[in-house]
Order: sequence, then C-alpha cells, then structure tokens
Amino acid sequence: MKYSIVAYGDPVLRKECRDIEKGELDVKKLAEDMYETMYAASGVGLAAPQIGKDIRIFVVDGHQINENLEEGEEVNPSLVNFKKVFINAEILEETGEEWAYEEGCLSIPDVRADIYRPETVKIKYFDTDWNEHTEVYEDMAARIIQHEYDHIDGILFTDLVSPLKKQMLKKKLNNISKGIVKADYKMRFYKK
Repeated sequence: MKYSIVAYGDPVLRKECRDIEKGELDVKKLAEDMYETMYAASGVGLAAPQIGKDIRIFVVDGHQINENLEEGEEVNPSLVNFKKVFINAEILEETGEEWAYEEGCLSIPDVRADIYRPETVKIKYFDTDWNEHTEVYEDMAARIIQHEYDHIDGILFTDLVSPLKKQMLKKKLNNISKGIVKADYKMRFYKK
C-alpha cells in the first residue's frame, strides 16, 4: 500500500516519535508499505512521520544513488546492500569529520541545501523480527541514517541550515505548507 507523503507544515513532522511496542502492529507490513511509498517517490529513506505516524521506524535503501552515477563517478561502497529497517533506533555515537552534502527530503520537495554531518554513526535498533543490532555506518550510509533518524526526533534538514539560508527558503517552505508545490508523488497537506 502506498501512503501519501506528509508535506512540510504538518505537526507530525515536528513530533518526537514514540517507541513501538513489540506486537503492537505488523512492522513487516508497515516496512513493506514504507518501501513501496519511498520507491514510488524515488527516495532513499523514509521515516514514519513522513506517512503521518508518530512512531520510531524508518527504512533506507541507497542502491538508487549507486545506480544513478554520472560517468566517471565511483560506486559508493557504504551503499552496497544498504537496505534496512530501523525500529526504535537510538544513535549511540556520531564521530569523524563533518562533511557537507546537498540534502533534500520527500516532505519538502524542490528544496535542497548543504548539510554538515559527522562521517560515522553507531546505532542500536531492532529489525522487523525484533532482533537487536548495534552497528557502525560510514559515509553516505551514515548520512542517510542521520537524516531519517532526525525525522523520528522531529527534526528536518532545513532546521540545520544557516539563518541566512533559512531566510532564503522561507517563501518556498511557506508555499509547500500551503500545498503550492509540484511533486511526482502523492502528498498530504496539513489543514489547519
């Protein structure tokens, strides 16, 4: 089942999400639906708030980045076989030098900005079989995880830009919250 992507301006995107209790819902079905929604929107990550749910789950799949390389660009090894579901995730450590990359977000179409993030992340989470994992990710995989993890803490990438850039984005963000935006996928806009 494909969900509509929740647009910037919806309060659910600002909520600190709650943990999922084991057995509370079918996490395998939810993850499957989240992947279907993410792929339909050509995304590499999707968090529950982006489909209107204030629970701690997000999905990632970085294969698309490696498949859409320009001539001469190299495959990013951190994204090979990088398809995962993170339930009740907790970032334990972020280390390494911060580096910039132009990020975007399915909830904020047509807005991109350079965001600085640490190069390595250590994260604890459950998979859809409720097995607990503690793993370390680097480079682009770490960045995707950090971006999606921010979502379950109610943080958007636009919160991490400079005050000047934020001012420059204000009109675009206001338009998105009013439904004045074009996206190649179905979106849900908040009605006050």
